[in-house]
Amino acid sequence: MIDFATHEKWMKYALEEAQKAFELDETPVGAVIVREGRIVGRGFNRVETFKDPTAHAEIIAIGAATQESGYERLDNTVIYVTLEPCPMCAGAIVLARIPMLVYGAVDPKTGACGSLYNICNDERLNHYVNVIPGILEHECSDILKNFFRSLRERKRTGGTPV
Repeated sequence: MIDFATHEKWMKYALEEAQKAFELDETPVGAVIVREGRIVGRGFNRVETFKDPTAHAEIIAIGAATQESGYERLDNTVIYVTLEPCPMCAGAIVLARIPMLVYGAVDPKTGACGSLYNICNDERLNHYVNVIPGILEHECSDILKNFFRSLRERKRTGGTPV
């Protein structure tokens, strides 16, 4: 049985991370990793800030969680992400042995957890991830829509970033 209230609680923290990205004019995606009722890793997109195409929210959160635990495997954790992970991030989730992924908005263009690909449940890999999509989907979609609407408007008018 899916515990929607608990998943929504933690997704709100991921949305807080996404808001941090929004404020830095980064694509607003946030992630938190939870173990035994506490956040052990958090991250938001920093691709533009770091000039690093791998600086996605999930990668940053996984790095923080492994540093916190001192171990590369994140057994007994749940990762909450505001947007369906891309292939790189889905692969990192599998490699980190995270048993559960909860995400908000579907990404039909690069989603690798059920939309375009399904890396988290590819039977050829040695780890499977329980995937729960659509938690706070509207809120997660809205922050992205608002960001890209603002970006298009700035490009149209020659305005400055957020």
